[in-house]
Amino acid sequence: MHQNAAAPRILIVDDNASFRRTARALLEERCYAIAGEAANGAEAARAVTRLAPDGVLLDVQLGAESGFTVCAALTRALPWLPVVLASTCDYGEFSELIEHSGARGFVLKEQLATADLARYWPCGDCLPLRRA
Repeated sequence: MHQNAAAPRILIVDDNASFRRTARALLEERCYAIAGEAANGAEAARAVTRLAPDGVLLDVQLGAESGFTVCAALTRALPWLPVVLASTCDYGEFSELIEHSGARGFVLKEQLATADLARYWPCGDCLPLRRA
């Protein structure tokens, strides 16, 4: 893992603890710093206020909560905050919801290791992604 002062600090919001661990490992490998984690919308709102992350990775389905609704609330309060939505389902199923949520982007969870996240969360002088 390579991190530096320029590494964007990302908040991971997902109701699945296993996915939060996986996302943390993948993002850290890609040179992002993890500001914190949250399991639901209320925790996410508190964490954004307390931790002031540079970006948020937000699951579209937070148990009974809608990630789209959480995203809209976060981006209304902090329009500058780049939120990237994540799901196991394809973008096409959510295109209109994503557009109205205020999210900067969308990534399939299975593609988190290779998605172009730098267009949402610029990496400064982080090392490029290493391919096996």
